[in-house]
Amino acid sequence: MTIVQTLADLVTGHTRVTLSEGQRMLVLHKGRFHAILGAGENRIPHKNCAVEMHAMDHPRFKSRYAEALLKASPDLAEAHLQEFRAAEGEVLVVLRDGTPHEVLLPEERAVFWKDAGPWEVERHVLGETLQLPLALAKRLVRLGLATRFSTVEVAEGHTGLLTVDGNFLEQLPPGTHAFWRLGRHVAVKQVDLRLRSHEVTGQEILTKDRVTIRVNLSADYQVVDPVKAVGAVKDFEAALHRALQLAFRRTLGALTLDRLLAEKVNVDAVAADKVRTEMAEIGIKVGEIALKDVILPGEMREILTSVVAAEKQAEANVIRRREETNATRALLNTAKVMADNPVMLRLKELEALESIASKVDCLTVHNGTEGLMSDLVRLRD
Repeated sequence: MTIVQTLADLVTGHTRVTLSEGQRMLVLHKGRFHAILGAGENRIPHKNCAVEMHAMDHPRFKSRYAEALLKASPDLAEAHLQEFRAAEGEVLVVLRDGTPHEVLLPEERAVFWKDAGPWEVERHVLGETLQLPLALAKRLVRLGLATRFSTVEVAEGHTGLLTVDGNFLEQLPPGTHAFWRLGRHVAVKQVDLRLRSHEVTGQEILTKDRVTIRVNLSADYQVVDPVKAVGAVKDFEAALHRALQLAFRRTLGALTLDRLLAEKVNVDAVAADKVRTEMAEIGIKVGEIALKDVILPGEMREILTSVVAAEKQAEANVIRRREETNATRALLNTAKVMADNPVMLRLKELEALESIASKVDCLTVHNGTEGLMSDLVRLRD
């Protein structure tokens, strides 16, 4: 700075300041906005002057004078600043040199330094579901702007029931879904649509003849209308559990123990139809229902075991007597044949002789074979 410039500044009451490329200065003189100074050497009034420094490292204009500057000096603000305002029902994605820099939710406003740009915006109209495109969500996540939205993963084989402020809006398919955070309650309830099995174990039932038994049940089911299943009852699995309990309790309670054990398959069919009809009304398709186990009390098991053992013993005795009778009848028939046929009798005698001879080491025959055979015949007589 030359001596002439220094003298001129003293005469005019100015001071010289030098700013770098990354600095800007807001100058107020006598309480009014005077200028916004850029890089280089600048002159500002020496007296009654207030300044505010800004760094371009923070491209968003944040100042206690921001509102007053935009209203009182719109031309000055327009020359150096760029304002973006999101309308009701839309979200703005502010782009800096084509890259997302900031997200403005409905009715939010932001002011940026023009020299920190160039600046552009993408406008996204909000729908009832508050969803944003998945590609945009991934892009914002990579740039560290994920605080403005939330994501939900719907697993394979499931469906997501989307509600906003408690009102159901739509079903979501499997995959990732993103929603803007706007102070509204967004919830996604996942419902499994796969075929599943439900067990009812240890269910106590009193039969018609007042025997307490415990049964184990199993039912295959599938949710075919998730909206109805979730909206009709508080917990559809608990509803299925109760339906199985009540249906089999009524059916089995009307039977005696003997009939229950004898007609187990038919009992399954009667109770199963009742359960299927009831669950179809709340969007649940019930498949196979099985009465897996009938568990008797200890003393009743012993009694039934004794009865079964006695029945089997009686059956065994009948079979034994029948076989003995058949054997006796066969012997009688053989005797009749030998009495009427001497040759057959002789053959039987020879078989007996062969059997005896096979059990001794030495056999002495006197009077010849004919005498032996005659003695055998006499022994028979």
